[in-house]
Amino acid sequence: MSVVSSVLLRRLRTVYVDQAGPRPGDPSTAEGLTALEAELLDRGFAPTAELRAALAWLGPAGLADAGRGLLSRLDAELGADRPHMPLFRSFPASVPDDTAALYVDRVLTLLLQWPNQPCVLCGTAGGVHAVAPCAHLVCGLCWDGAAYTGCPICHRRIDPEDPFLTPPVAAAQAAASGNAGNAGHEAEADDDKDDEEPSAAGPLRLLALGRDLPGDAVTALLTLLARRTPLSPGDRDDLKLLLAQAPASLDWLPADIPVRATKALLLGSLWLDRTRRTAVEEELDRRLTTATDVLRLLAVRSGGEADLLEPRRFLSVPRPLRRRLLSVLEKLDTTSLVEDLLRHPGLWKKAAEVLHPYERHARHPRVAMAFAVLRGTSLDTGNDPLGEALRRTAAEHPRVVRVDGLRLKPHTWSGRVETALADREPDAALALLARRPGELVRRLDHLLRLYGSDTLDARVAGTLRRALPGAGPGPLLSVLGRLRIRHLPGDRRVFFPRGRVTHAWTTDDLRAPLPHALSAEVCRLLENEVLRRLGAAPRFDVAVLDAALSGLAVPSAEGAATKALVTVPRGSNQPLPRGEVLRMFLHWTQPAGTRVDLDLSVALFDADWTYVGLCDFTHLVHGRRSVVHSGDLTSAPAPRGATEYADLDPAALADEGVRFAMPIVLSYNNVPFEQLLDAFAGFMALPSREGRDAVYDPKTVRQRYDLVGDSQVHVPMLVDLEHRTFLWTDLHLPASDGFQSVGSHSGELARVGKDLHQYFTAGRTTLWDLAVWHAAARTDAVHVLRRGYGGPDEVWGYERRPAEPVEAFADRIRRSGAPDRRSAGLDGPRAAGAVADGRRAFLALLDGDVVPDGASGTVYRLLPGPVDGCGLEQAAAGDLVALLG
Repeated sequence: MSVVSSVLLRRLRTVYVDQAGPRPGDPSTAEGLTALEAELLDRGFAPTAELRAALAWLGPAGLADAGRGLLSRLDAELGADRPHMPLFRSFPASVPDDTAALYVDRVLTLLLQWPNQPCVLCGTAGGVHAVAPCAHLVCGLCWDGAAYTGCPICHRRIDPEDPFLTPPVAAAQAAASGNAGNAGHEAEADDDKDDEEPSAAGPLRLLALGRDLPGDAVTALLTLLARRTPLSPGDRDDLKLLLAQAPASLDWLPADIPVRATKALLLGSLWLDRTRRTAVEEELDRRLTTATDVLRLLAVRSGGEADLLEPRRFLSVPRPLRRRLLSVLEKLDTTSLVEDLLRHPGLWKKAAEVLHPYERHARHPRVAMAFAVLRGTSLDTGNDPLGEALRRTAAEHPRVVRVDGLRLKPHTWSGRVETALADREPDAALALLARRPGELVRRLDHLLRLYGSDTLDARVAGTLRRALPGAGPGPLLSVLGRLRIRHLPGDRRVFFPRGRVTHAWTTDDLRAPLPHALSAEVCRLLENEVLRRLGAAPRFDVAVLDAALSGLAVPSAEGAATKALVTVPRGSNQPLPRGEVLRMFLHWTQPAGTRVDLDLSVALFDADWTYVGLCDFTHLVHGRRSVVHSGDLTSAPAPRGATEYADLDPAALADEGVRFAMPIVLSYNNVPFEQLLDAFAGFMALPSREGRDAVYDPKTVRQRYDLVGDSQVHVPMLVDLEHRTFLWTDLHLPASDGFQSVGSHSGELARVGKDLHQYFTAGRTTLWDLAVWHAAARTDAVHVLRRGYGGPDEVWGYERRPAEPVEAFADRIRRSGAPDRRSAGLDGPRAAGAVADGRRAFLALLDGDVVPDGASGTVYRLLPGPVDGCGLEQAAAGDLVALLG
């Protein structure tokens, strides 16, 4: 299976059967196909009938080859393609309750144990041996080699052939087999152990037969290019791979690529392909519409990233391309040109070294003038005509630049806006902001406070009505969410600066609340603009919405999002997966010559975010074993690496007065995640408190995400034990002062957790809001599935009434007003699917278990399910946002 087909397996769930067919006399493949289906079900996947028939045709040899390749790709996606060996082999049963006593034994052994002497702990002679490679002296009677996978003293990995590691027979056989699927589960039970309880199966993902790999590659590629949020690192890597499968001609390119960084990545990657270089250069004049577009292109062409976060030296630019890029810059608006150069001064100064803007300044005088402002070029150049030419060009643009002695100084739009706001001149600021609708929306809160009216000023209202059609979807949805709660007193403000990974900065909210009538009136204007835009999209006969979408945030900035099994927008609140135990897991492999010690920890807080305890390498057990840690491994040599678990019992923790649990992954010896060969974490849902062991069961995995970037501390989520939900935070904390244990940073973690919880649980536009706006604007019949989660499901039906404005219709649905019809006591997903049978439908779901029969249309779902195979066009959350463009 090629790399591209692996990408399409992950993105589209398509499998390409390209092995050789059966040979004469080959036996039936029925038994092998049944075995493959069982393996797939163990991983939470199932083939469609069409794929099953294609696999059955292959014959035994082809089926075996296709099955091995498919399973290996799925195992890699789920993290089950490598050994998972926690320190305590029989975790959680063998983890001692008294971590302090274990620590004392380790210290005594380390300090007082001598070779050829009786054991310092038990006094037995002849049982002390050195383990490899750390050479610590260990007594085989005091430290059971069948219970450990690492050195009991320093917790480093031990050589697999070391005699100290004497696992039970069954575990030894499992280790020797190398693991096919669940590699290296030395923690398996003895032969006489009763059959374990079946694991709780997660959402079932359907695998379809792929028929046109190049066509599917273009489909996936166009989906990425249509995103209206920056691509995550994983998406950027996929885009580069998919480009290799796209046609050589560029007539497949979409007319518009909304995200400029994505556009630059596309153009730069295509330009690096010599066979497409001429065609790409012809696209530059039309697609490079700002100076920053040119800078991004230069960065990608030089092997960098289009996000412009890292300073770099640009590669030399051939003369034809240089002339074309300078020509593009010359055609831009002068004000925007100067401001864009000043926005990234360091990078533009490096770009000037390869663009040579003064070389033929007569051909592009405004570009030369902009670079003179940027570089502070002296106008006193002797006999060189450059100085006089710069003066003449500056005289032609007095509203953009001015001559200050021997230098050119800018008159920037942003500077005039800041001056107007600082001088408390709202009319002047409003007039300037009206020219740039996106900035007007972002500064709206500040403007409203300057006008100081209890109701919306007529000047602001008129300007908004004229400018809102030009605002981007991101600012529109973001401001709409925040303004909904601006009538409430603020506590803390949270900011997320741009970066390769997500960091947060918080401060007290000192702003005065806005009058409720004012914020409500502005929100109505914003919502009406959203509905107006969606009203132009294709219509549906019916819509089916899942009320559980109210916990999912609209995606806003995905450029630093972690590559994950389930793509969850940051700030989303979801129900905990079904199961009695939530198992956090961490796996990593260190590079050769560097020891890396990652730690998985869980900090615990009460309802007021007061620190109440932790479970980590210093406290392996919390409370009445409500949290149990698998032990601290301090090295992870290839190829096996190291694994740590932490099992959380939500019900027991809640009974002990714990409200919030905060899992944390940290690098104890300060090695950034990006230096590791392999590092990922996530969580599983285990069905029972009893009888569980250390097996890594892929079908119980609910989330798996990569640990990447120049970071050493990651907080993936906050678990609310009272409401049995978790908040996806995907946050990296600074570790400049060292971050070796959770206990020493409990106050800082409590502040971070409280601020994030308050920020994300109020004042956010959700996917429920967006789905309702889509439904109300595009159909007159909407059905809402209200899941009981243990109680009865209900389906509420809404019909748009005669002469009812679409705004009122949407508001009635979004606020869960009285429905026109209400059905209860039925199988909710089945009943919700039935209303869309045979119709053109729009579905927006949390779980993909609503399956209309014979329907056409579009479906968004967070979690996979049978709806994936019912013929509806699948949409991502970003696609729902894209239609607002």
